[in-house]
Amino acid sequence: MARKTTTKDGKKADAGSDATTPYVVLARKYRPQTFKDLIGQDAMVATLKNAFATGRIAQGYMLTGVRGVGKTTTARILARALNFEPADGEGGPGASGPTVEMPEMGRHCAEIMESRHVDVVEMDAASNTGVDNIREIIESARYKPLVARYKVFIIDEVHMLSKGAFNALLKTLEEPPEHVKFIFATTEIRKVPVTVLSRCQRFDLRRVDVPLLTEHFERLAKSEGAKAEPEALSLIARAAEGSVRDGLSILDQAIAFSKGNVATDDVRAMLGLADSGRVFDLLENLFAGKSGPAVQDLEALVRDGAEPGQVLGDLAEAVHIATRHKAVGADAVGDGLSAEQKRRAAAIADAVSVPFLSRAWQILLKGISEADRAPNPQTAAEMVLIRLAYTADLPTPDAVIKALGGGSSSNARNQPSGAPTGQSQPSPAMEQSDPPERPVVQQQSGRAEPGKSQAGRLGGELATFEALVKFVGNKRDAKLRVHLEDHVSVVKYDGAARAIDLFLLPGAPQELPNELREKLNAWTQAVWVIMVSREPGARALGDVRREREAAEREAVAKHPAIKAVFDAFPDAEISEIRHLEEDVIDTDADDDSQTG
Repeated sequence: MARKTTTKDGKKADAGSDATTPYVVLARKYRPQTFKDLIGQDAMVATLKNAFATGRIAQGYMLTGVRGVGKTTTARILARALNFEPADGEGGPGASGPTVEMPEMGRHCAEIMESRHVDVVEMDAASNTGVDNIREIIESARYKPLVARYKVFIIDEVHMLSKGAFNALLKTLEEPPEHVKFIFATTEIRKVPVTVLSRCQRFDLRRVDVPLLTEHFERLAKSEGAKAEPEALSLIARAAEGSVRDGLSILDQAIAFSKGNVATDDVRAMLGLADSGRVFDLLENLFAGKSGPAVQDLEALVRDGAEPGQVLGDLAEAVHIATRHKAVGADAVGDGLSAEQKRRAAAIADAVSVPFLSRAWQILLKGISEADRAPNPQTAAEMVLIRLAYTADLPTPDAVIKALGGGSSSNARNQPSGAPTGQSQPSPAMEQSDPPERPVVQQQSGRAEPGKSQAGRLGGELATFEALVKFVGNKRDAKLRVHLEDHVSVVKYDGAARAIDLFLLPGAPQELPNELREKLNAWTQAVWVIMVSREPGARALGDVRREREAAEREAVAKHPAIKAVFDAFPDAEISEIRHLEEDVIDTDADDDSQTG
């Protein structure tokens, strides 16, 4: 099969089937030559295009991003754009200055793109880290370019420079000669001193999305005369994790592996991936508490070529997809998934709760690291699956309390029909879902007074300062809520008149009253009056709440059900007490009225 190669003048030439012509990998063969060839970096290209058009050309550029997104290639294209001149020397783009419009290979383009131009110096900072290397650049910057418009210094992996080298470069970078431009590339932007960053225009090269990578790989596969299934290219794009170079390397390997006919099964076998449908089958068995079938599914996947650690990774990805579907919605599960994968993820999301999905994620995440360290990864993966399956079949905490004999009469009324009191009814996780909202039943001495519910307070006027503090918390202003709870003493509060008289305790900022007034005015669309008193009033809400919680913990610890838990689990602790809603239904009072 004939191939195209690039000659020194930038033109394409037929290499034919000459065995002496060295093979060029796809990542180098299809390296972008112009800004139009870059994919997924539209924001950077638009910024450079506008800057060149208006003559706002910076003295330094900082290119950052993960591996394989095109930092070095972009640096060379930028150097080419800075020095572009038409090959015929006549008018057109680049004749009078830098341009991003490069319709052809100019006078300097081939040498720049092949990293052999005399005025475009490339340096690898990983092997040239010292002050002496930077001193050579500084000395060279003093002299004008020999043939090009600018003398361009491209420093790759710039974060590897020593502290002394960075300091030596600062002065020249800030005030370089007019004929000098610097282009830096790095994968570790946090290791670059801010003094260097502040002297450069920074461009963050994005990971390329899976759909865009898939389209790009499809075009290149056709150019190579290879056939590729869309799902196979999608698998390669997902395995590349946003890196074009990684994806091209995998595609190159897949074409060789499948002899020019890239099939989905071949890519899975080559990468050690498991079939997505079988992964969801395995996940459903785990969530149903079926440890035996789950282990058998793993054995079958490993026998067919999947890596045990990769299977756990695929399971974790499926859990993430289901959780994302449940939390955000069906439109947010990802563009790189097939319709069948989205359907299976939606079914799992509808069947289990978010807390259980979160526990499954933690187990799998820990299991992946365990499988990597284990002498036998398959054995470790089986133990992870068994752990997850039995976690799915564990009873809920309230069922554990009932099994320990701590159920109260009110709990007995809520026991499912046919289930004996005090026995747990564990069910597989696939049968558990978020319970529907229902009225809360609570025993108390009298009926709940109408109009005293929390919803009523927040729905109408903010009748109490406690309701106001909770209102602030609902607005997601945690800092203001903490100040109102712990650092103010309420002297007078009138919700109807929207007037508050506060005494500022130690720790309260002086601007707190104004901040509270402005935010309340904006949130309630009403005018509030906040006054500062010289004398303290009521105790801080935080102090009162902490005393109440301490008393509640002491009282709860004496409850028979909790005592039973402590007897069975001596190291247990009461970490949190959650209150039921105040708008309750008093069933005991109804019973008394009917019998009395």
